Amino acid sequence: MKKSPLYTRTGDDGTTALIGGTRARKNSVRIEAYGTVDELNSWVGLVAAQSDVTPEEVEWLQWIQCRLFDIGSYLACPPDADGNVMVGEGASVEAVEQLEHIIDEVDNATPPLKLFVLPGGTQSAATAQIARTVARRAERRILTLAEEAPVSPTVLKFVNRLSDLLFVLGRNLNTRVSHPEPTWRRKR
Repeated sequence: MKKSPLYTRTGDDGTTALIGGTRARKNSVRIEAYGTVDELNSWVGLVAAQSDVTPEEVEWLQWIQCRLFDIGSYLACPPDADGNVMVGEGASVEAVEQLEHIIDEVDNATPPLKLFVLPGGTQSAATAQIARTVARRAERRILTLAEEAPVSPTVLKFVNRLSDLLFVLGRNLNTRVSHPEPTWRRKR
């Protein structure tokens, strides 16, 4: 049996299909929002692939990736005329609470923050900090979409908490190997 080609040529005009079949420009606010969530998902996968990330961390990072996929699907689904979306809310209150639990656990295993931390240190810590900045950008893109279309507030909460988690995870990854955290120093 011959496999169908991966390419469809339907996006050659600069549009892409949304869930439900409508088409949107590839640079539309909606596509920017879920495209940035997709990019964030890839960065979270890179964090999980680092050699000094524990199996437990890989497990919850992959759980996060699944929730980001849910959010991307939600954002790729424009509401119908009544404002209803075909694919849930993207993130649940329970998922936000689970992220908060993970943040508390990682933060409790990390020294208190005393100075402004620069992104860097070990490769895994730097990767977590890049993922954090992409989470912040995803949050901005989702907020822009929310100015034009309804967006579940839980989606914004999840992405906001995720950026917090990635920040403290980056700090924790440096701490675990006794790598000094790079800190901001005022220009003298």
